[in-house]
Amino acid sequence: MNALTPLGMVSDLPSDNQHILDRTPAEAVMSTEDERTDYFIRRDGMVFAGTHLLVDLWGATNLDNPEGIDIALREAAIVAGATILHSHFHHFTPNGGVSGVVVLAESHISIHSWPERNFAAVDIFMCGECDPNRSIPILEKAFKPSRIDRIEQRRGRVI
Repeated sequence: MNALTPLGMVSDLPSDNQHILDRTPAEAVMSTEDERTDYFIRRDGMVFAGTHLLVDLWGATNLDNPEGIDIALREAAIVAGATILHSHFHHFTPNGGVSGVVVLAESHISIHSWPERNFAAVDIFMCGECDPNRSIPILEKAFKPSRIDRIEQRRGRVI
C-alpha cells in the first residue's frame, strides 16, 4: 500500500463491516435469486435508491490535510452504518486544497476543499439502511465550520 501513497491513496483495506462482499467469487455466483436485494429504501410512502446530501462547510478548518480528511470521512461513513471499500485523496498545490472520495458499498462520500476560502463541498450518498445525516456531527467535529448549508435529495425515486 505504501507504493500508492505518492499517488494520493491514503487508505488501507476495506472496513470490517463488509458482509456480502466477503464471499468468494464462486460463492457469489452460487447465490440464489432469493438472496438478492436492491437495497432501495421504503420511507414516508416513497420508494427510492438512496439519500444524497449536499453539504457546504463555511468557515471550516483542517481542509488541507488529506490524511486528516480521510480519517474524518471514514468515521462519518462508519457512524452512518456504511461499509468502506477504499478511499483516495489528492492534495493540490499551492493552495493546499484536497479532493477525494471514500467509496462505500452503499455509494460514496466525497469532498472538495478550498482552504484559502475556508470552504468545503461534501457529497454524501448512501442507500440501504445507512443514515447519511449521522455523518454531519462528525464533519462538524473534524472541520469546525461556522456555517453548514445542507440539501437533501432522495435519488432514484420510484414513481
